[in-house]
Amino acid sequence: MTAAPSVTALVLTGGRSERFGSDKLAAPLRGTTVLGTLLGSLPPGWPVVGVGAPRDVEQGVTWVQEDPPGAGPLAAVLAGARQVRTDLAVVVAGDMPGAAPALTMLVDVLTGAGPEVEAAVGTDDERVPNPLLAVYRTRALATFATRPAGGGPARALLELPHVEVLVAGAAAHDVDTMADLAAFEDGT
Repeated sequence: MTAAPSVTALVLTGGRSERFGSDKLAAPLRGTTVLGTLLGSLPPGWPVVGVGAPRDVEQGVTWVQEDPPGAGPLAAVLAGARQVRTDLAVVVAGDMPGAAPALTMLVDVLTGAGPEVEAAVGTDDERVPNPLLAVYRTRALATFATRPAGGGPARALLELPHVEVLVAGAAAHDVDTMADLAAFEDGT
């Protein structure tokens, strides 16, 4: 029997919530918040690094900030990756409260893949890969450390050798609007 891989979750929390109209991560959901729902559903053995301004959450989170603040998701991933001391780094947007089952599935896929595969990336129902719903080998994220990340697209992470995995339903969706939030509240 092989040991379970060591995994750290990088939760990106720095978005501006423009379409939502207020801080969507703080919006009430299932007795907590959108962010709290995600954090509470992550496996308890995974350390969590929150990337963005520190927030008051119940779960233990180590907070870091991309430099400069607001530099975008790639800069956030790289800032968080510098804190990772595990073999694998799960990356998820903080507005994806249903993502935890997909993340554990992606970890299993990457763990079973050959060493040449550096990431397992979730795709939505239209097969569009989402580099912010993925698991990366931590050593692979280090290859981006020398690149200027500020303002760069997170899609650059798709340059890493990866496998794409269909993530169906709520696990692939984020909260961008009040209708999205209502759908999560209803369990759809």
